[in-house]
Amino acid sequence: MDSFTQIVLGIAVAEFCAGKQLKNKTFLYGAILGTLPDLDVLVGQFLNPVDAVLIHRGISHSLFLFVLVSPFFGWLISKIEKEKISFFTATNMAFWGLFTHVLLDMFTSWGTQILWPLEQRFALKTIFVIDPLYTIPLLISLIYLWKTKRTILRYKYIKRGLLISSSYLLLSCFIKLYALSQFEKALKNQEIQYSEIIVKPTAFNLILWNANVATDDNYLLSDYSLFDTQATSFTAYSKNKTLEKQLKGNSDFEKLKQASEGWYIISQKDQSLYFNDLRFGLLNDNPTNPQFAFSYQFVQNNSELKAIEVPKSKRDGKRLLQKIFTRLKGN
Repeated sequence: MDSFTQIVLGIAVAEFCAGKQLKNKTFLYGAILGTLPDLDVLVGQFLNPVDAVLIHRGISHSLFLFVLVSPFFGWLISKIEKEKISFFTATNMAFWGLFTHVLLDMFTSWGTQILWPLEQRFALKTIFVIDPLYTIPLLISLIYLWKTKRTILRYKYIKRGLLISSSYLLLSCFIKLYALSQFEKALKNQEIQYSEIIVKPTAFNLILWNANVATDDNYLLSDYSLFDTQATSFTAYSKNKTLEKQLKGNSDFEKLKQASEGWYIISQKDQSLYFNDLRFGLLNDNPTNPQFAFSYQFVQNNSELKAIEVPKSKRDGKRLLQKIFTRLKGN
C-alpha cells in the first residue's frame, strides 16, 4: 500500500498494542514501524532498475526478519521510554507494527515475499495500492485519538477504526470472488479455453475489475464493473513468442520474467523491444498499439541489452483515471 496508509496503520497498531503505556508517542513509534519495511526503495536507488524491482517487498517484508529484529526494537523502545513500557510490550508492538505492514501489502497486486528466503510472492490482488475507503476510517480514528487522553476512549476509537478498515479488506475478498465468477462465466459462455486467470481491482475502487487470461498463443484482457448490464468481452494480445526468442538468455529479461510472475508480453516499436508487465493493466484500449502501465525498453549498453523503465507522464495518469471513472459506471 501507499506510504501514508502504512504510516496510519502503523500508528493504529502501535496504539492498540501500547496506547495505555505510551499515549500519543504511539504516533511516533507507529509511524516509524509502519515505514521501515518500505526502506528497500531507498536501497533500490543504488541498484539498476530491474534489480530494484526484484528486491522490493523481498527480505524487508519477511516474517523471518521481523522475528529477528522485533526484540531489538522492543529493547530499544523500552530503554528510551524507561519505566513507561516493558520489553515484552514494546517487542509485541514492534512485531505487529512491522507484520501488519506486510499483511496489508499481501492484499495488493504486487504481493510480498513474506516467507523469504523462499522466492514465492503472496498476492491476494483484492485491493489497489491506494484505496481511500480503507485509509479514511483509520485516519478518522487517529484524529479522535489525538484529542483525548482517556484510555478507555482511545481504545474504543482505535478498535473501531481497525474493525472498519479490516472489514473493508474482507469485503474486497468477497467482491473479487464475485468478479472472478463473472469472468469465468463469460469465458465458459464464449467457449474460450484457457490455462490461467488473474483478477484484480482498478485504481481507487472495488467496483471495476480487470482480468488477465492466459491461452496457448494469446493473453486475453478484459474488465468488469459491478454495474455492467451487457456481456463481458475479451481483447486478445499475442504473446509474441518470436520476439521473445531475441531476448533469450538476457539477464534483465530473465529477472523481469521472474518479477512479473510470467504475466508479460514482448512488443516491438521503432526497432526496440519492450517488456510489458500485464499485471498492472493498460493506459489505452488500442490493440494495435497498446500502452501498458509498466513497460521496460531494451537499449544497447556497450555489448549487451539493458532494460530501462519507460517513464510515465501525468497525462498518462489523468487519461487512465478518466478511463476508469467512465468504465466503472457500467457498459
